Amino acid sequence: MRDIAAGAVAEAQAILDDPERDATAKVHDIRRALKRWRALLRMLRSQHLENSEALRLQARDLARKLTVARDAKSAIDAFEDATHACRDLPIALSARSVAVVQAKLDGLKAENERSIWTDEIRQALSNYLAEAGAQVGRWNLDAVRFSDLARMLATTYRRARRSMPANWAEAAGEELHELRRRVVEHRYQMEVVEPLWPRLGRVWVDEAQRLRTRLGRYQDLEMLAAKVAARQPLARWRARLMPMIAHRQAEHVQAARRLATRLFAEPPKGFRRRLEALWKAQGGD
Repeated sequence: MRDIAAGAVAEAQAILDDPERDATAKVHDIRRALKRWRALLRMLRSQHLENSEALRLQARDLARKLTVARDAKSAIDAFEDATHACRDLPIALSARSVAVVQAKLDGLKAENERSIWTDEIRQALSNYLAEAGAQVGRWNLDAVRFSDLARMLATTYRRARRSMPANWAEAAGEELHELRRRVVEHRYQMEVVEPLWPRLGRVWVDEAQRLRTRLGRYQDLEMLAAKVAARQPLARWRARLMPMIAHRQAEHVQAARRLATRLFAEPPKGFRRRLEALWKAQGGD
């Protein structure tokens, strides 16, 4: 567990130090690395490790500072997603309109990156990762048993399962965003036990990633919808874009419902028992 935690920190540091990545790639990849790191910290919460909760909250705050830079890229991804999905429908935009909106979004992305990806944020990330790496090296995890790990994983599984909307067709954006947060945690935490049964573990992680992607694309479309609101950069396109956004969001919700229902079909106690059975089958005690 120490190696996994240290690896998560090292991954984020490598991204930060990589001269080949541009600002857009660094923002995206560091936010993803911080999500993996925060998922591990939340999983280990019950162990009361030195400064682990403070590290989790600091990582959350740093990720939020990068959100504005990511929002414009999310809107671009959403626009491409919606235009591709609707290209053969009556609500599709003309090629000329697509080019105009795309250029506007590209301009917003460039502006956001200049204002967010600064020397100050880069130094704050570097300082944080150095401190996090030092803290991990001092953690005492010798008393952790697999039964503890299975309980931690089942806790996250239960939270994700409970976050599923009662009525998917009428689910609000906030509900789906909360489910996505829980799925992200579950997806990264399950990587820890993937070696118990690599083929099954890889399938499970892939299914969780597919669910995360669908929910993420729904959220990206929310970002795009915010930019067509009154007095926002794309307000003049609202009447044309909102039908496309609504159509594509509905498709993502339907796909997410199928994935989530399958992934979280098992009761949490059964999920935990299965993990423990896999551990015992590998000769664990």
